[in-house]
This record gives sequence, structure tokens and C-alpha cells, in this order.
Amino acid sequence: MSETAKLLVDSQCQLGEGPIWHEGRQQLFFFDINEQTLFAVTEDGEIADQWLFNEIVAAAAVLDDNTLVLATETGLKGFDLATGGLARINEIEADNAATRTNDSRVHPSGAFWIGTMTKSEEEAAIGSVYHYRAGELSTIKSGIRIPNATCFSPDGKIAYWTDTPTRKIMQCATDPATGLPIGEWTLFADVSDHRGWPDGAVVDSEGYLWNARWGGNCVVRHAPDGSIDRVIEVPVSQVSCPAFGGKDLKTLFITTAAKNLTPEQVAEEKVAGGLFAIKVDVAGQAEPRITL
Repeated sequence: MSETAKLLVDSQCQLGEGPIWHEGRQQLFFFDINEQTLFAVTEDGEIADQWLFNEIVAAAAVLDDNTLVLATETGLKGFDLATGGLARINEIEADNAATRTNDSRVHPSGAFWIGTMTKSEEEAAIGSVYHYRAGELSTIKSGIRIPNATCFSPDGKIAYWTDTPTRKIMQCATDPATGLPIGEWTLFADVSDHRGWPDGAVVDSEGYLWNARWGGNCVVRHAPDGSIDRVIEVPVSQVSCPAFGGKDLKTLFITTAAKNLTPEQVAEEKVAGGLFAIKVDVAGQAEPRITL
């Protein structure tokens, strides 16, 4: 089964990432990591607001209807959507100028899994994955190149994750109450024989994983056994992350990127970096709220 997502916002992001649907505000939040910008967009594609920061911001967690928790290059910060005020919550690699945050997501328990990686284009394995919940920060993984595909089963018992250059999506048992790993990491899906590289991912209400394929022009829905269930085509190559939203959580929003495209690709992909969307026949999960 194959369908094609349509352009919703011609946002021209250098590196569109981190989309999450805020149910309380009925808005999609997503980032242009390279341009240090956060967007708020309605289901219909109207840009409701946008903010420019003085450091890299890559992901967000919902605290309440007025506050997000941002994963910035120096750590977690509370962000007041009304005033634009920032408040330090917890430092993460603040003393390491070579790294920044990347793909991150909240577990059903309220735990925030936060990935970090090198800022350079070199694939130096200096990133990590952290677990933050109720004031406690711990390290889940280290020696990471590009952390991605962080997402969780609806019951909170399985975590999914990839180090993108490996082209392998992994899975691990997690404690539903804390979001901490309680088992070994095992292979969920090897995508090296499919299109592109595994990037951001999200799990729907049926427990199927939707994975963006960087360089592959698509989002792939994987069944719980790792097999490919369907493919959503995207008319640009650098597809970065999907998120479910809309009133019924049946709109799949998809961020993309324009960075590093050749002049020929730019001419062909005029809407690269845009936000795309498609209605699907399965609902996503409501975004869990972070437990500070």
C-alpha cells in the first residue's frame, strides 16, 4: 500500500525535525535545528507562531498547555509559550561545545529520552542517549553517532531507537512505570536493503512504527514484527520525522530538510525542508506529558 503526502507548509527548513502534536493547543510544534527556530502550526497549515533562539533546539516535551520543555544544546529548559521566557531545568553536555541534542521523545511514563550527537558533519561517535524523569538524569547509551527513531509502544513496555549510520532499528523492553530499559537491545528491523537511512519515528495506537527514511523519499510503517506494512511517499528526499496529530490524531505530519542538497537536487526539490501531511486510517498516540 502506497500513498503520497502533500505539502502543508513551505517552511524551507534547513533541518526540519522534532514534530509533536500538542493536544491542549491543537497545534503541531516542530524545529528547524540548523536555524535555531521553533514553529507552531495548526492542523490546516497556518503558522500560528514561531520563535528564534540563540542556541540549537532539537526537540520538545509537553509540560502543560502553556509550557514546553526544550532539549537544547546545553540541556533541558522550560519554555513559556506566552512570554518566550526560558528557565533552566537540567544541564546536558553543557560543557561540551562539540555536541548538540537531536531526536528525543517522551515515554508514556513521562520520562524524556534525549539523544545527543556531534555538531559536525563527521560521524564521530561522541553522542549519548539520556533518560530524564522526576529530576533524575541517567545515561542509557553512549558512543553514538546519530541517535534517531526514539519512540515507544502504547503500553510503555517497548522502546525503539536507532543509530542512523547502522541502518538498524533496535528495540528494548522498558519499565512502563519509569521508562527505564529493563532488557537487552535486540534487532527490530534492518533497513539496509530498503530505501534510505532510518531517521525519526513514531508509534501509532495499534503499536506499528512509522519511520522516516532520510534520503529515501518516504515514511515506512513497520508491523510489530518489524516487517514493512506500507510506505508513504514524500516528494522530497531528506525525510526526517513523522508525528500524528489533528483532532482525531489521524493526520500524519512529516518534517523534511533542505541541507546539503546539490544544486541539481535543489532545482528538483523546490519544497525541500517543507512540512508535509497525509490523512491515514489509523490514529496515533496522544503525546505524553513530561514528569519533571
